[in-house]
Amino acid sequence: MESHHREENQTKPCEYDPNVNQDELIMAQEKQIAEEIKANTSMVGSLAGLGSLEEEYSNDPVYSSKVRTLLPKFSNVRRTRPDGNCFLRGFIFAYLEYCIHHRDELARFKKYLEGSKEELFDMGFPKFTTEDFHEMFMEVVSDLEGSGSVGRVEAVCNDAGTSDYLVVYLRLLISAHLQKNAEFFSFFIEGGRTVEEFCKQEVEPMYRECDHLHIVALTAAVGVGVRVMYLDRGEGAAIVSHDFPEDKEPIIHLLYRPGHYDILYKA
Repeated sequence: MESHHREENQTKPCEYDPNVNQDELIMAQEKQIAEEIKANTSMVGSLAGLGSLEEEYSNDPVYSSKVRTLLPKFSNVRRTRPDGNCFLRGFIFAYLEYCIHHRDELARFKKYLEGSKEELFDMGFPKFTTEDFHEMFMEVVSDLEGSGSVGRVEAVCNDAGTSDYLVVYLRLLISAHLQKNAEFFSFFIEGGRTVEEFCKQEVEPMYRECDHLHIVALTAAVGVGVRVMYLDRGEGAAIVSHDFPEDKEPIIHLLYRPGHYDILYKA
């Protein structure tokens, strides 16, 4: 009986064990997956032809046909790490890349950044940490004023310390915009939460995915137009797009697939 019992345990390694804390097991598995992604995927990858996306979905008729509708409009894609910060990393990279080719926009953004710190202080964000995140962003922008190149943007966005600081500061800007306009945004928040609660739980923490509200708030706060192309299983053969804000010409193009954003380049 004992040997039979041992064999049974060996053939069912994933059998439920009431003595194991399942929440801890799930968290450990999620942490392991996150570490594997971190080890194997750049925060922002190198430029690739859109054909790579077509190959990825060669066995999926729905996605494959929709990808083909992108080909006349877009030539390249740049992938981001799927860690919950993908929208923000994609936004930062694409915007800074745009700015190095449009110096007037870089100057406008720098002026906006300079004033944003005091606004965050006025709203009660902690001065010590906010100052650190702000200084890092200002250093990056000032550096690009002098030695702006795509290679430099790649280096900045793939340096963990720098990139994470930039992401955190954008999260603070989103939170501030939502809370400043709480009366309006409160109608779109589910679960009976206040705007402040939503920001503390879904906006400010790292690795929380960005949804529609995050994008609306960031593009409005910074004054930058973003077009998101939605690659999903929705009806119709064409990919649906949405501009944020709706009345602003987009200078950044992002590809959305359920739970993830990558950067698109126009043909």
